[in-house]
Amino acid sequence: MCCCYILYSQSLEKYYIGHSCEDILERLRKHLSEHKGFTAKAKDWMIVYHEVFDSKSAAYKREREIKAWKSKSKIQTLINQADNIEHPDS
Repeated sequence: MCCCYILYSQSLEKYYIGHSCEDILERLRKHLSEHKGFTAKAKDWMIVYHEVFDSKSAAYKREREIKAWKSKSKIQTLINQADNIEHPDS
């Protein structure tokens, strides 16, 4: 199983969109570790959204689709809709 995921950093007020076939919590740990790259700029990344796929190519396709939006508000809408599905009472 692979996933497409969205991370959020409150200190940067930015989202990061990625995909992975490893455990999502392990992937987050790597984003929070010492490394070079976009997510190295902050240490407060949290998973705010994810979708599961049967293949790496499908997860990557979804990542590219979300990135192509180039819209913070559209990403926030996606996250909020998922929150409403998972927590209908909120």
